[in-house]
Amino acid sequence: MAMSILFIGGTGQISYPCVERALAQGHKVSVYNRGKRLDALPAGVTSIVGELAAPSYADLAKANYDVVCQFIAFTPDQVARDIDVFSGHCGQYVFISSASVYEKPASHYVITEKTPAINPYWPYSQAKIACEKLLEAADRLAWTIVRPSHTVRTGLPIMIGDSDVMARRMLDGEPTIVAGDGHTPWTLTRSSDFAVPFVGLFGKAAALRDVFHITNDRAHVWDDIQSAIARLLGVEARIVHVPTDTLIRYNPEWTGPLVGDKSWSAIFDNSKVKSVAGDFTCAQSLDDILAEPIMHLKRRLAGNRPPKGDLDDLVDRICREQAGLGTA
Repeated sequence: MAMSILFIGGTGQISYPCVERALAQGHKVSVYNRGKRLDALPAGVTSIVGELAAPSYADLAKANYDVVCQFIAFTPDQVARDIDVFSGHCGQYVFISSASVYEKPASHYVITEKTPAINPYWPYSQAKIACEKLLEAADRLAWTIVRPSHTVRTGLPIMIGDSDVMARRMLDGEPTIVAGDGHTPWTLTRSSDFAVPFVGLFGKAAALRDVFHITNDRAHVWDDIQSAIARLLGVEARIVHVPTDTLIRYNPEWTGPLVGDKSWSAIFDNSKVKSVAGDFTCAQSLDDILAEPIMHLKRRLAGNRPPKGDLDDLVDRICREQAGLGTA
């Protein structure tokens, strides 16, 4: 059955393929965002230009959408406003949270939705947890919480720093850093694969007032991920392994992304979302997973190759000092 769907966001890393999928399923799709990328919207999408904080944002409730998908709320105050705006004015409110909310380290090597949402290391994850708690207490809003893990489309999966800078370093034969020993399993999901079960949750009574993560069923270790990126760029990776504790002494801002996320094993059980949205498959090989990010990277580098900067200086220093350990 065709439904009226509102995407708040809609042109981002994860949301754009979801817009495409919703259209392909025959739904009537509208997108609310700042209108910076109107040329990127698929034909048939209704564009509504505005800001989250604009007074006119509350007018969205007048349309009484069947499904509202919130991709760009990151703080409790933003979700609190959505609860006020959309309670009683939409059939289903879907909030995009993050799989980084799960406890670090997880108490079991396979993460399910029963894994506690406790992340003491990353303010980003803590804010998402606070958003989820607000929704769970909202009694007039039919909500669904979706937790993506590391989902790729335009950006390359790296552990620290700017991915374009790290790719440029690979192309120039310079070393890049992997936290730990490089053997930690990490799950990568293509945005186009994520979109299938995501849209499959729309309008499902079993999805209301419940939490689902959507990820690949397969994980790859970080060394293999970085080596595959280099190979697809036509070079060989020069990986330097550095303990996570050491890295965050060099740059405390890496604490959240590393200790709060990427330094831990991430293997997921997707049986819950499959039971509601239907079975789905994801690309398994790194060549398939990385094909689209590599394509986008090459386009960016052709027009704007990032110059050497402070990140290069820091990475070079860390690699040099790590290489010097035990040589005296």
